[in-house]
Amino acid sequence: MRRFSASGLILALAVLLPVVSLLSMTVGTVSISLGDLFAADNSQAGSNQVSTILFDIRLPRILLAICVGAVLSSTGAVMQGLFRNPLADPSLIGVSSGASVGASLMIVAAGGFIHSGALLGLSLVAVGAFVGGFVATLLVYRLATSGIGTSVTTMLLAGIAIAAIAGALNSLLSYFSDNDMLRQISLWQMGNLSGASWTKVSIMAAVALLLMAQFPRDSRALNALLLGESEARHLGVDVQAVKRRLILLTALGVGVCVALAGLVGFVGLIIPHMVRLAIGPDHRWLIPASALAGATLLVFADSLARIVVIPAELPTGILTALLGAPFFVALLLQQRKQV
Repeated sequence: MRRFSASGLILALAVLLPVVSLLSMTVGTVSISLGDLFAADNSQAGSNQVSTILFDIRLPRILLAICVGAVLSSTGAVMQGLFRNPLADPSLIGVSSGASVGASLMIVAAGGFIHSGALLGLSLVAVGAFVGGFVATLLVYRLATSGIGTSVTTMLLAGIAIAAIAGALNSLLSYFSDNDMLRQISLWQMGNLSGASWTKVSIMAAVALLLMAQFPRDSRALNALLLGESEARHLGVDVQAVKRRLILLTALGVGVCVALAGLVGFVGLIIPHMVRLAIGPDHRWLIPASALAGATLLVFADSLARIVVIPAELPTGILTALLGAPFFVALLLQQRKQV
């Protein structure tokens, strides 16, 4: 694939993201023109209904999509660099599978005494997902760490094992669930941004800012790790500390994403892979470009999810899979032809 200028791609994405976000404000069950959008923004000329739709429903949802997309894509780029595998995914360290078990456990445990959709019930699901993701990541890290350091190969195998255990536990919880609980579990696992609120946006934005501030500091270390761990040590990189820090930050970022938006697949896999093919493996450019591309893709996918089956809405995770999987297969076929 032809390589593009890294700075040019970042500039193009920085322009495209606000444009896509602005257009996303106008689409949905209630279509709002750009004129009504600017009228509601500039003064109180817009109706109360339009203002409520724009600033209480759509704007938090768009901002949440931006933060979730940026975090998933940037953590995907970091994990691909850490594992030295362009097909790696943030879920490899077990956070997504653990979060799924935590959320399912909260839905089943709380379903008997908390009404479906109640605020407390939703917060318990989010807390359960976050705790489950962190516990699973901790288990994977401990299994892969020995006296001589942390093996990324062992971590990969441990992640597969934890994912298998989590799948069995999810099946067990689903077996003991009633119809309402089973539907909640299924919808949560599809990934959805419809429950966006300013509280969720604030939490997600704080985590996204933390990761966007920390990841670039480790970009040179990730570049060195591409040469191999021994070479990175000779270049002065504290490999064990870098691994520990990046795994912790990835678990935090993905855990919060999954807790607040459910399982949104393919963003952390396809976006960093595409950006790497376009501008190369230098993490100084790869991480910010992946963050912008992931944010743009998720806003676009969420906009489609709102209009494909009006008046209903598709879960956003279904759209990301439908958009990402075929394109990813096409990329793999193209690479195979070039070999």
